[in-house]
Amino acid sequence: MAFVNFVTKNLAIKIVYYGPGLSGKTTNLRYIYSKLDPDSRADLICLETDTERTIFFDLLPVKAGLIGDFKVHFQLMTVPGQVFYEASRKSVLKGADGIVFVADSQVPLLDANLENFDSLRRNLLEHNIDLNFIPLVFQYNKRDLDNLIPVETFNNLLNPRNFPYVESAAIYGQGVIETLKEISKLTVPAVREKIFGKKKEEVKPKEKVKMEEEKIEVMEPASKKEVELAAAQKTAPLRMTKIKFKSQKDIEEELEKLAKEFIAKDKN
Repeated sequence: MAFVNFVTKNLAIKIVYYGPGLSGKTTNLRYIYSKLDPDSRADLICLETDTERTIFFDLLPVKAGLIGDFKVHFQLMTVPGQVFYEASRKSVLKGADGIVFVADSQVPLLDANLENFDSLRRNLLEHNIDLNFIPLVFQYNKRDLDNLIPVETFNNLLNPRNFPYVESAAIYGQGVIETLKEISKLTVPAVREKIFGKKKEEVKPKEKVKMEEEKIEVMEPASKKEVELAAAQKTAPLRMTKIKFKSQKDIEEELEKLAKEFIAKDKN
């Protein structure tokens, strides 16, 4: 459920990137973060515990525009992909307004994709959410590699209801911004109706949320030479705020606290 602050006129829409381990969820957030104007983003935050040091959650609020008099932010988050972090994945899904399922396109990982998608369905049901009735976009990632699962196979097994999907190579930025735009198109009308009771067709043009495309550079498909060059180069790591906690409960409490703080800070 989106966080709404009627005093500061801020509304935060929570988008969760879900999928198998190493499928490219964090890569998506890092790319989006690197392409946004510093004035329209907050810190990239990592939460970890003593027992789950290798996993982390990225919380990246992105200013999106207006719904009526309310300023809209997208809070983008990842979940740990490994199945043994089920409790962590379940807690991050709490209050999600939209889901991006990042699938790994490599043939040997088909079972991992199916298993993670089933866990998404089960974990949403724990929060009384039906997967068929929440904004969902599929991203078929790593399309730059060989030995790929056909898109038709993905759609038959994961997406028989024909939700939007994007083919991507997130490590090079291909399909990343397009995925964000697709999920924003679905979540904004749903949140608007849920919070303000306004149907999509009832919204005036001036109330439509507009992505600040002029502040986001969409990477064009790379040539083979450009891909090889990019792979050979080591880019400087993005700065990330790391916060360490002792328990799963601490993480859940901090996630809710951070979400509320981000919309309370921006009073402009």
